[in-house]
Amino acid sequence: MALAAAREIRDGEIVFCGTGISMLAAMAAKHISAPRSVVFFETGAIDARLEEVPMAVADSRVMPGAAMHGSLADAFGFMQNRFSGRKVVGILGAAQIDPYGNLNSTLIGDHTDPKVRFSGSGGACDVGSFVHRTIVFMKQEKRKFVPKLDYLTCPGWLDGPRGRMEAGLGSGGPAAVVTDMGVFRFDESTGRMYLAGCFEKVSARDVLAAMGFSVDVTRARDVAPPTDLELSILRQRCDPQRLILD
Repeated sequence: MALAAAREIRDGEIVFCGTGISMLAAMAAKHISAPRSVVFFETGAIDARLEEVPMAVADSRVMPGAAMHGSLADAFGFMQNRFSGRKVVGILGAAQIDPYGNLNSTLIGDHTDPKVRFSGSGGACDVGSFVHRTIVFMKQEKRKFVPKLDYLTCPGWLDGPRGRMEAGLGSGGPAAVVTDMGVFRFDESTGRMYLAGCFEKVSARDVLAAMGFSVDVTRARDVAPPTDLELSILRQRCDPQRLILD
């Protein structure tokens, strides 16, 4: 998953990432395919060397060699800046995702009496609203891929390709969803998710069986497995202590 997401990051892009596997993906991209990418965190560290994978965005390991140590306001200002914002890619996760890439990280059940309450948006709504594009990490499960969210925390394509524009949001939106089974993208004409690729030993049928709604699978191709070099960099350079990797 980390390497599949790393391949989505283009050289020269500015990567806004949160805690966990998104950090690993950003580090892998910087060491493999996007050496000129700039990684920054909502806690205000911008373009650190990232000599070790941090455990959280407030971990002191986000600081060494950074071009700037600012505040949360600085980080979000940098993200929304009309010059830098055109190149920012945000990496997000959630408890639920719908066919248009809208995300829920707030609650499960009725808003007035939820079954489960999560930590909420954090900066996810700002990221999904303002950055040029987003990459989403999800575990492939029916309860996570739902036809209708219990709560809209973060906008994807809302209800179609013009949904964001009509809501007054920018032209960004989700570009890819990376799961433990494959990679999804979004149709330009409908804004709906489709299966773009399956990981090794996973079929399109397997993916559909782990979803609460149907998607187009006719465009699905095999995702190239990790190379020995990619795995070596991921395990030995990015996370040698196995803080995130199993």
